[in-house]
Amino acid sequence: MTKKTILTCAVTGNLMTPEISPHLPVTPAQIAEHALDAAKAGASIVHLHVRDPETAKGSMDIDLYRELVDRIREQNQDVILNLTTGEGGRFVPSANDPKIAASGSTLCVPEKRVAHVEELRPEICTLDFNTMWSGQASVINAPWNLEVMAERIYTAGVKPEIEIFDSGDLHMVKDFIARGIIKTPLMVQMVLGVRFGAVANPATIAYLVSQLPQGTEWAAFGIGRMAFPMLAQAFLLGGHVRIGMEDTAYIRKGEHCRSNAQLVEKAVSIIDSLGGTIATPDEARSILGISASS
Repeated sequence: MTKKTILTCAVTGNLMTPEISPHLPVTPAQIAEHALDAAKAGASIVHLHVRDPETAKGSMDIDLYRELVDRIREQNQDVILNLTTGEGGRFVPSANDPKIAASGSTLCVPEKRVAHVEELRPEICTLDFNTMWSGQASVINAPWNLEVMAERIYTAGVKPEIEIFDSGDLHMVKDFIARGIIKTPLMVQMVLGVRFGAVANPATIAYLVSQLPQGTEWAAFGIGRMAFPMLAQAFLLGGHVRIGMEDTAYIRKGEHCRSNAQLVEKAVSIIDSLGGTIATPDEARSILGISASS
């Protein structure tokens, strides 16, 4: 294998909790520190959410995003920043009247979900194509909302990382390509092992890869105990990889990871032992067709 492997570190997410992962970063300062250490350990991309410092729950606060980005850029101008747009898509139906949102719902207009991307203009941001049941809520990404988000992301000069959680999501992506809403070549991230989503196994990755448009740069990752097995499988099938405390709380069975850097170090070791080479941020930019000025 001659192509270098892009390693993304997903630093904190929105569903992992401090109760599950006692070392989970929550404040912008903590998330930035974890991101910087992950970059030093070999991550060429850091995928970033922010959390309410008081509740530790996922947040869409632009001030928190601004502080996080500024803290990282004060010390590292090289690592690629990938901001989430996943917040704002969850709906919990009320037990008495399912059309009424219950506590925990975050569903909002698409413009709000990309406001931080438009202001801060990272090189990459996610664009989730899934509509599914997730945890205690339904995730709703209506096609017309995704159209609004995609248009604003491209206008901001940001490359969307298309996240798919099952095969139907990929069918929708192809429809968006046919209608000129999504541009090729794609950057695709396959999410495996979420309950009621795509199963985390080699056959699932192989099928999804077989359906990708030509020229797509793709990665795949597994949730929980499947994080490292799917990392290895993604590499062996020619893809890029992701690891981080958004996806797993453990460095090995029964042992909590202490930091994102620890997870990245193990991922780098796995790729190295399989004969691969981790891409630098600039090499990742070249592979993905982006530039630091975009």
